[in-house]
Formats: sequence, structure tokens, C-alpha cells
Amino acid sequence: MVRVSNIILPPGGDFLLLKKKAAQILGVPMGKIHRCVPVRQSIDARKKSDVHYVMTVDVALSGEADVVARAKSSQVRLAEEGPAYAFPVVTRASQKPPVVVGSGPAGLLAALCLARAGLRPIVLERGQALEQRVKDVEAFWRGGDLNPASNVQFGEGGAGTFSDGKLTTRIKDIRCRKVLTEFVNFGAPDEILYSNKPHVGTDILKDVVKNIRKQIIALGGEVRFSSKLEYIKSNNG
Repeated sequence: MVRVSNIILPPGGDFLLLKKKAAQILGVPMGKIHRCVPVRQSIDARKKSDVHYVMTVDVALSGEADVVARAKSSQVRLAEEGPAYAFPVVTRASQKPPVVVGSGPAGLLAALCLARAGLRPIVLERGQALEQRVKDVEAFWRGGDLNPASNVQFGEGGAGTFSDGKLTTRIKDIRCRKVLTEFVNFGAPDEILYSNKPHVGTDILKDVVKNIRKQIIALGGEVRFSSKLEYIKSNNG
């Protein structure tokens, strides 16, 4: 792949224009590009009269090293593939299922990884499933009583389910990409993979959360709602 950075795209620009601009910078016809994948997107709004996107894309085409050499541009270089996250090899001997406490983003993704590894996790969530949680929240917003265990803070998906699903983080970790990719796999828009400040959107996030739960169950896991962890008892160490 060839990485092309600092491509200026107007607010109304589409993917076809982005691909055309990348081809111009590379000095190749658009038809020579096999694949063009957005990697990063930010907004330059320093001048009100010239608000635009600044894009970085990875382009797949034949003779990539030669194309980079001919371009002679600081905007063009061969893309370096970073390491992909891989779940650790399972060496667990116990037949008892692992327990995940809470079905917020961390709990859901942890349970998903455990379920894919064949470990049949049990997820304990003090609040309600999303379907009931939405009803409880909407009833409260209409002036009804607050359900202490099923509200904007507590319930399937965690607090983020009702806060637009913002995904901004300062942590540089290969697992971040894994999380974003899983969100896309379960219904989030592709844009979160390259947007400077990605967010899923509350309406879409609700379906994403439910889809992850269904996958955990399909793989043999359990998700138990109205199940609050209050203490942990230890026997023989």
C-alpha cells in the first residue's frame, strides 16, 4: 500500500473526488488504483472562508515502490503495516466459565473475545437489557420515577449508550484499532476507523450493543441482567 497524506477535500467532497486527488498526487490514472482506503480525517477550520477536510489514504496499485519513487513528494510514502491485535492463546485448564462484571464497552468486548476463544463467559449486569433500558429512560424523561438500576448510567452498553458513543482516546495501543473494527463489524459506520474524533451516534450504537450481545450468546456465553455483583467469596485461596 502507498500512503498519501495531506489531501485537501472540500466539505461536499465524496470518495470519488478523494480517489481522484490521490491519483493526481501519485501521477497515475484512477483506473490504476485497485483500492483506496481512508486512514485519517481531520477538519481544518482555521479560516472560516476555507473550511476543509485533510485526508490521509492508503492506496493499493501495481508497482507501488516505483510509483512512490516517481512521485517525489513528501505526501507520498510506502505504508507501514502496524501489528494487529491477537487474542492470547488459551491455556486455561479450568472448566468453570470466566465471569465478566458489567456490560459497558469494556465488558462487552472482553466477553466477546472470551466467547470467540470458546470460554463461554457469563456477563453480570446490574441494569436492564437495552430494550427495557430505553423504555425506563424515556419514562423518566417524561417525568416518571428513576429506576436506580436502569437509567442513563446503568444498563446494557454502559453510560456511553446515551452519550453519542464518543470514541476519542489518547492511548496509542493496537487494541484500540481492534475495538473500533469490532464496532464496525457490528454495525457502526466505517468513518470511525479514520475520523479524527470518531463517534458512533446513539441511535446506531443501540443496535451495535445488541448485536454484540447476540453474538456472545450465539457463541455459548450468557448475559444476565438485573444481576448485581455485591461480594466475592473465596474458598481455599
